[in-house]
Amino acid sequence: MKILHYPHPLLLRRTQKVDEIGGNLADIAKKMLQAMRESNGVGLAANQVGLDIRMFVTNPTGEPADAIVMINPEIVERAGEQMGEEGCLSFPEIFGKIPRHHEVVVEYYDLAGKARAIQATDLLARVCQHEIDHLDGIVFVSRMSSADRTIVSRRLKELESAFARSER
Repeated sequence: MKILHYPHPLLLRRTQKVDEIGGNLADIAKKMLQAMRESNGVGLAANQVGLDIRMFVTNPTGEPADAIVMINPEIVERAGEQMGEEGCLSFPEIFGKIPRHHEVVVEYYDLAGKARAIQATDLLARVCQHEIDHLDGIVFVSRMSSADRTIVSRRLKELESAFARSER
């Protein structure tokens, strides 16, 4: 499973809601978790691997039992603020300080089709917000301050050039 890099068009548009849970979603989630681990990530949205569906995987602790698959996730509550450095598997070698809520409540469906809610704080809250942004077509560099965007602008241009060459 290959992770797409900016500015791939699928990273820049809202993904489609999953209407039917089942089928091969468990296999997709397993492959996404593997790709995320191999890339040393803590979260991965489906559109980052070329799938136009509202699903992401996360495992901020790295412990296999702590992996979470969220289908059709929606943030329903937000509280507090935190500022922290983020990176993104679709933006290799780019990091920046991003403001996020300190705590969020996310409603989603699991792979069994069961409705769930999770109250996430700290790193998990940041990951949920980052991945749901991906599913909404929002990339983390758009949340950077203009000063931080200026710092990473050369690397963004390199990614854009590499993408343009790969499309020829």
